[in-house]
Amino acid sequence: MSGHVIISHGLDSGPDASKATALARVAGQLGWTHERPDYRDLDVLGPLGDVAGRILRLGARAHASTRKPLVLAGSSMGAYVSAHVSREVPVAGLFLMAPPIALETTPRYLKAAMVPTRIVHGWEDELIPAMDVVRWAQRRQDTLVMVPDSHRLAAHVEFCAEEFGRFLQMLG
Repeated sequence: MSGHVIISHGLDSGPDASKATALARVAGQLGWTHERPDYRDLDVLGPLGDVAGRILRLGARAHASTRKPLVLAGSSMGAYVSAHVSREVPVAGLFLMAPPIALETTPRYLKAAMVPTRIVHGWEDELIPAMDVVRWAQRRQDTLVMVPDSHRLAAHVEFCAEEFGRFLQMLG
């Protein structure tokens, strides 16, 4: 079985970023359709960008998706908005890379639907403390893969793509 994936990039990034591109490649190889919304116009609006605007944009794309199952994936701010939208739109799963647990914005805390969720996070993340993510995942009993990397997960782009492929196969 295959469905549709919406992959959301982080701040200071774009839809053609390395992780988003790698995830899209794997999704396509597995027969899933995919899209990568561009949030760069919203990201210039303040230090964290327009988070509510990102949530609205992703929510509209997710609501418009006719191919099921729907999976939301994202890195950093893209993970944050993917998690929040999962509470508004029926999704089969979430794939979150370096998700912020709390931000100085509205909504303040990371919340997500209770759906199959896989998280990849770096032990050396300089922006989001690893133990915050461990505690959040533990409360939800999500699958969490910790890697020796920083916030960008630059040394684990292919690893993230492989984990994403395993996650999509598990859902299918």
